Amino acid sequence: MEIADLRIALFSGNYAMTVDGANKALNRLVEYLLRQGATVRVYSPTIDKPPFEPQGELVSLPSFAIPGRSEYRVPTWLGARVEADLAAFAPDVVHISSPDFAAREAARWARDRDIPVVASVHTRFETYPRYYHLGFLEPAMEAWLRKLYRRCDALLTPSPSMIGTLREQRMNDDIGLWSRGVEHAIFNPSRRDRTWRHSLGFSDDDLVIGFLGRLVLEKGLDVFAEVLAALGRTGVPHKVLVIGEGPARSAFEEKMPDACFVGFQNGENLGRAVASMDVLLNPSVTETFGNVTLEAMACGVPVVAADATGAASLVEDGVNGFLVPPGEVGAFAERLSRYAGDLELRRRHGEAGAEKARAFEWDAINRAVADTYLRLVNARRN
Repeated sequence: MEIADLRIALFSGNYAMTVDGANKALNRLVEYLLRQGATVRVYSPTIDKPPFEPQGELVSLPSFAIPGRSEYRVPTWLGARVEADLAAFAPDVVHISSPDFAAREAARWARDRDIPVVASVHTRFETYPRYYHLGFLEPAMEAWLRKLYRRCDALLTPSPSMIGTLREQRMNDDIGLWSRGVEHAIFNPSRRDRTWRHSLGFSDDDLVIGFLGRLVLEKGLDVFAEVLAALGRTGVPHKVLVIGEGPARSAFEEKMPDACFVGFQNGENLGRAVASMDVLLNPSVTETFGNVTLEAMACGVPVVAADATGAASLVEDGVNGFLVPPGEVGAFAERLSRYAGDLELRRRHGEAGAEKARAFEWDAINRAVADTYLRLVNARRN
């Protein structure tokens, strides 16, 4: 069997409802598979006006909006309509990309028919409760995830560090790498725009520390604000650029009244914004990869990140940025201060990051997913 022979049923909880790293990766995967001649059917909640044109043919899943986070919906079940559609589609492989109720039903449906199931792990769901003062739920969440993932034929995750974490958590024995690519035409050092920086009130000599991502608590917004406050207390001059939107924006603005918030950016405007910062601070521990880290590296921007899954596989401490133990505010501030006082260090780390980012090309990365499909399907047929 070849890629062109494959019929893939992809289940997503949020395929075209928000612009985030997971959705970008899934849509790029489907675009690649369709270009190779495969047949793909995507099952996901849908909305009337998605923020971008989704790739492939979508079948809408029953769902409900998350209270207080209406931009996300939770698929509830398959139902007779979706099960009939799935049976008529007759997939060779079922790919689930979020551990929701509908995905669990889809995995059970596939197992009952001896169809291989692949799960891709895009975020550290088990860590989310700690950001909402519910950290005691983390072990239960991990067990809930394990129950699903151990029943899959294979897991795919974006970074070697996350593979190690999944193995430590005993999620599965068959875990492969589905990395992430970067659009080098958009994210590169030439996108840096002095005029745009000046329009925001930044001078050429300012150290502009950037945040990039959705403005939600699980991205480490509290730590980010604490780090910048600590840096200010040491007397290190700096400015702050925040790129992104989300439900926690107003609370974040209250904590950082002097920061420049430019909202959601896309395409060339996003490349310009990222390349025009001087260092990216990424304190999050929830990423399995860290698309924002790679995008900053591609722009020649050094990164100070939490030493956690995702960033630990991209940032080489002392080479293209710094890795800091999660939550250690003083250590984050100290690393940032090094860049304030050493332009040559900033330049050297930025160039090293851009060089490393050149290896991340989408087609080769997505081929690894197709190879996993083929391996599992062929094993069933032999």
